Amino acid sequence: MSSSSQTGSSTGGPRPWLILSLAMAGGATVANLYYAQPLIGQIGNSFGVDVSAAGLIVTVLQLGYVAGLFFIVPLGDLIENKRLILITLAGVIVSLIAAATAINIWVFIAASLLLGLTATATQMIVPIAAHLTPENRRGQVVGTVVSGLLLGILLARPLSTLFGGQFGWRAMYGLSGAVMCVALLIMALALPRRHPKHSLSYSTLIASLWHLLLTTPVLQRRAVYQAFFFGAFTMFWTAVPLLLEAPPFSLGHVALSAVMLSGVIGAFIAPLAGRLADKGHGQAVTGISIGLLAITFVLTWLGSSGSLVLFIIAGITLDAGTQANLVVGQKAIYALPAEIRSRLNALYLAIFFLGGAVGSALSGFAVTRGGNAAFSAIGLGFAAFAFALFVTEFRRARGCAG
Repeated sequence: MSSSSQTGSSTGGPRPWLILSLAMAGGATVANLYYAQPLIGQIGNSFGVDVSAAGLIVTVLQLGYVAGLFFIVPLGDLIENKRLILITLAGVIVSLIAAATAINIWVFIAASLLLGLTATATQMIVPIAAHLTPENRRGQVVGTVVSGLLLGILLARPLSTLFGGQFGWRAMYGLSGAVMCVALLIMALALPRRHPKHSLSYSTLIASLWHLLLTTPVLQRRAVYQAFFFGAFTMFWTAVPLLLEAPPFSLGHVALSAVMLSGVIGAFIAPLAGRLADKGHGQAVTGISIGLLAITFVLTWLGSSGSLVLFIIAGITLDAGTQANLVVGQKAIYALPAEIRSRLNALYLAIFFLGGAVGSALSGFAVTRGGNAAFSAIGLGFAAFAFALFVTEFRRARGCAG
């Protein structure tokens, strides 16, 4: 890898402006996965299809993203990274233009599939931050970049609700296309080049994913942790709007957007979690994160009587815990050999996104069948499973000591 003194040094890592650029580009890219969710009804109406059919859009986006994690992100271990990122970001722009100008639902769904595939560029940007940063600062820098990603996720829904509601869903996709043009320009100017040290063919590279999953205990453990967290995260942010739109809250779109924005506060915990991980306190951060996850659903249980404040606090604690655990997990994975880092990151993300898919599926079931009580109980179940896994770390440590 070659980098200039403008981007960083061999000891200090990337300069603050480059870290900020990576965070902004990553956040803007990943946000594209979430713009459609509040606009499903509007999109369906414009194409003359019902909400259940329009709901395929979100499914296709997620399937495209998982496919991209498996088949595109690992190319970061094979192809020069800057070129790969720029090509993929250009694909995002093409997808957004196709979506904004779609003449029927099938063109829009095809554009959504391509958008999911190419939005994985954000998961090429995070490993670049790790590659540029020495071990003693890697957790902090990765945490800052991941904060940008979480901000993109958290801001996408309220922005889409407000802007798309005012100007239409096509305008929302057009706005995102303009933002991505800026992100592409920034990455073209800011990113240093990195040539991975690999001579594998593409087929061998993809085939190696299964072997890496089976032979990397750190990846297995951290991916399962984050699957529980992301399952709870997606369930919460899918179900809470439904709960808050119904009595006793009966919130409108503007008030609901404000509540969803409150979770952004939790995103700022990532750099702190990264610093603690750099100092060897990753296990403690994991334990605290699990505690925050449990507290989240205790608060939602208590808030069912009509306390909006408790739901707001719950959103903050959930985002803080999810973010902190994510940073510790990526810190642990990025400590492994650089030549397999992109593939490890792809596996890590694909596994916990499957957890998120489970959470999304459970959210509708919980709200319609059991309301807030069932929703909170399922969330506490996620926390309990994560805690059970956490306890095994201490048993393993005692076994090694013995």
